[in-house]
Amino acid sequence: MSSLQKGFVHTVFFWLKEKDNAEHRAGLRAGILKLAENELIATAHVGAPADTNREVIDSTFDFSITFIFKNKADHDEYQIHPKHLVFIDTCAHLWTKVQVYDAEGL
Repeated sequence: MSSLQKGFVHTVFFWLKEKDNAEHRAGLRAGILKLAENELIATAHVGAPADTNREVIDSTFDFSITFIFKNKADHDEYQIHPKHLVFIDTCAHLWTKVQVYDAEGL
């Protein structure tokens, strides 16, 4: 039985500009993995679309992150953290779309 967790959940989906460009794919993957090392993140999950196929699933994205913070304050600090800003500066040219979903535990 799983236990319900508290915290602030930050989920982001990335779509590459050039899906068939192996160098761009590797660059964004490396940038995301480096970003996940931020000390403000309590739990990090970095992923790619799963091999599932149901009508409700959107698997058009290339990478996803789910970062769980202890609280909103840690999330807010992460948004302006130098490691996050460096990631945006060095990787933004690789994506065409980013979709963010933030949620707070009930």
